[in-house]
Amino acid sequence: MSPIRSEPRHVDAQSIGSAGDLTFVELTWKEGQIEQWVRFGHPVCEERIDHHRRRFGFAPGAVFGVNRWAANAYGTVLSRFDILRAARPGTPMQTLPYMWPGGTLLLSTHGWPKVERVLQAVDAIKALGIDPADVSPDYWRHLHNRLAAAQPGHAYTRFQHRAWLKRRSLGP
Repeated sequence: MSPIRSEPRHVDAQSIGSAGDLTFVELTWKEGQIEQWVRFGHPVCEERIDHHRRRFGFAPGAVFGVNRWAANAYGTVLSRFDILRAARPGTPMQTLPYMWPGGTLLLSTHGWPKVERVLQAVDAIKALGIDPADVSPDYWRHLHNRLAAAQPGHAYTRFQHRAWLKRRSLGP
């Protein structure tokens, strides 16, 4: 199985304060057939379910990116990228087949050209020295909407990031 792209702390979910508050993401890896991985984010726990599946736990409010790809004998049949925020207890959430209980979908796209644009945006953010998991959720929504409208997204800047960090420090 491909390694996770970020560094999870290998902790049993039951040993974390309130494991019921975690958002779990179950991903499959069958080389050349189904490849799913966490592209960025900070899972607080990881569990190997079997040879092909792993489950990652994210703290409430954590932002993470999931890349999913599948192929058959004729080539790629699925290329998706989702950026999600883990659910906070008592807040509305969306559900996805690989995520429990759910979360907020900040960006969702499919098809290699759009997925490639998201990956380029993630790489550009990393080049600024910014962790994509710390980027403003508003930026991910902006990028989602621009991709949906077949328009280029604006680049995320250090200035935007500083403004987001100041806004976030003021509380919810």
